[in-house]
Amino acid sequence: MSSNSDAMLNQWKRTLETATRRVQKLPTNRERGRLTRATGLVLEAVGLRLPLGCSCMVELADGQGETEAEVVGFNGDRLFLMPLVETSGLVPGARVWPANPRPGAGQSQSKQLPVGDALLGRVVDARGRVLDGRGPLIEPDNVSLNSPTLNPLQRAPIEEVLDVGVRAINALLTVGRGQRLGLFAGSGVGKSVLLGMMARYTQADVIVVGLIGERGREVKDFIENILGAEGQRRAVVVAAPADMSPLLRLQGAAYATRLAEDFRDRGKNVLLIMDSLTRYAMAQREIALAIGEPPATKGYPPSVFAKLPALVERAGNDAPGKGSITGFYTVLTEGDDQQDPIADAARAILDGHIVLSRKLAEAGHYPAIDIEASISRAMTALIDEPHFECIKYFKQMLSRYQRNRDLISVGAYAAGSDRLLDEAIRLYPALEAFLQQRMSERADVEHSVEGLKSLLTS
Repeated sequence: MSSNSDAMLNQWKRTLETATRRVQKLPTNRERGRLTRATGLVLEAVGLRLPLGCSCMVELADGQGETEAEVVGFNGDRLFLMPLVETSGLVPGARVWPANPRPGAGQSQSKQLPVGDALLGRVVDARGRVLDGRGPLIEPDNVSLNSPTLNPLQRAPIEEVLDVGVRAINALLTVGRGQRLGLFAGSGVGKSVLLGMMARYTQADVIVVGLIGERGREVKDFIENILGAEGQRRAVVVAAPADMSPLLRLQGAAYATRLAEDFRDRGKNVLLIMDSLTRYAMAQREIALAIGEPPATKGYPPSVFAKLPALVERAGNDAPGKGSITGFYTVLTEGDDQQDPIADAARAILDGHIVLSRKLAEAGHYPAIDIEASISRAMTALIDEPHFECIKYFKQMLSRYQRNRDLISVGAYAAGSDRLLDEAIRLYPALEAFLQQRMSERADVEHSVEGLKSLLTS
């Protein structure tokens, strides 16, 4: 009888210990604050002590439920919140509480989002929710949105040529695996078409496309008509269009980069296309100005110029023998101004830039790449001396012709006056044809370089 009592007592002790552990994991009390102010994009709340980036729920009036907001700043005991969606029904004194209980020891407060092969061929929003109507993700992995920074001394050097399928880039602006380039363009000069060509033709295991701050119509058009079925099969598209909260636009860019990092960590070579880096900077500007950060350069607060390198530096090569992320970031040049502060900052942190010219686009020259204004900083380590000499000579001939185009057009130039200009005039039709390429045409690296050499030796 005594042994049965001892066994029952031990069982009750184990049950009590299990229940105690579960209770200890629960928050001791549910924190609540109240809304004191709503101005523009920002809400102010008191009565809560929460870290930056924490999600909150804000009560709406008349039984409309609640809306989610994120802590974006604080001043003394006041928290600055920004709703994730456009909200109506806010009232003074509305209750505010954390969206999730405080994490226990060893648990992270950072957001957990889906990653992995389950997302291939899918279109998701900035919160990892599917947009393509093809059902839920099948057993995705969930990871923190934040990732550890790679040691720059442990990264593999850029020494392998990446075939992007575009003749002008392969031959004259050779790209290396793990490089990060900017695509600088105004509106309506063929930026999306060029991105689609690279997405379809680039030799990469996985393509991650971040459509940040673009028009909603362009998202579907890019996926169906530009990326195409072939490109979509090995791609993940993260869409955070212009009508989303600036918080979600920022998160969309970070999420696309985190997806690329996850595939890179699995040993894959990833092509990351971010369209656009400018919209990312504008989203950060909206948030920073709304919480009172002073503008510095043409309305952009200092935090914008700190956010850009933090995002871009996450791309690149991993350690030797592991995966890589080759990044193409579009930069919108307002009014075709190449000295725009975001364009200027992007040039400083990227490994090269490809400039699209409106004049070429208006003349029907596609892709409208301005070879003279473009550069690949890693190119000299990727190509041999004969190839480099061909590039130099090609640019010299093109530049010589462009500088004297007006004289040639009006017939003021007399043949024989300048031997190099005579050669440039002879070669120019072939140079121009070499730089043009149809959207449906693929030009690999070998044929591009051979075409360049044969063109200049003919």
